[in-house]
Amino acid sequence: MVRVMVVDDHPIWREGVARDLAERGVDVVATAPDGAAAVRIAPATRPDVVLMDLQLPQLSGAEATARIRAALPDTRVLVLSASAEHGDVLGAVRAGASGYLVKSAGLDELVDAVTRTAAGQAVFSPGLAGLVLGEYRRLEGVGPDEPRLTPRETEVLRLVAKGLTARAIASRLTLSHRTVENHVQNSLRKLQLANRVELTRYAIEQGLDTDD
Repeated sequence: MVRVMVVDDHPIWREGVARDLAERGVDVVATAPDGAAAVRIAPATRPDVVLMDLQLPQLSGAEATARIRAALPDTRVLVLSASAEHGDVLGAVRAGASGYLVKSAGLDELVDAVTRTAAGQAVFSPGLAGLVLGEYRRLEGVGPDEPRLTPRETEVLRLVAKGLTARAIASRLTLSHRTVENHVQNSLRKLQLANRVELTRYAIEQGLDTDD
């Protein structure tokens, strides 16, 4: 069961999200009304995922994200915000957020995003992934001589960039789940990336999420 802390300064929204997640089998271990409270509560409750609003009193969501990630490296932050402004999205990712959803997301999408974030995936609302993760060439400096992936590895990587799970990719390409995982691991090794979050960043930065 995924352990989650919900951080939002609007009580009705905060408690509503917590209740909806709990009804879907998510273990809501805490809620917090502002960024400062979230930073205090997180070490005591050690959630797998912090569902973080950005516009918070006392301490912004981005600053709270950075502090929580520094104190709890294994805890991931998924931003849930009304804002889709480019600066807000980029700021959240730079602070250490693993993903970003706008509040118009449905409950099924939210539960899926929380689960995938806990599993180490990067999750973004449609239209935001290319914007945010495309910055990583500039921010991290990708070298010009990168290893070549096979056509099948590139095909799998394109679907990873679109946000599909390994099982969904296997179904789409009529492959076994193990084969898809092998392609993912080969890509990680060739590109010298640590995990699926970094692989997703690379894929979207290469524009693979825009291909049909």
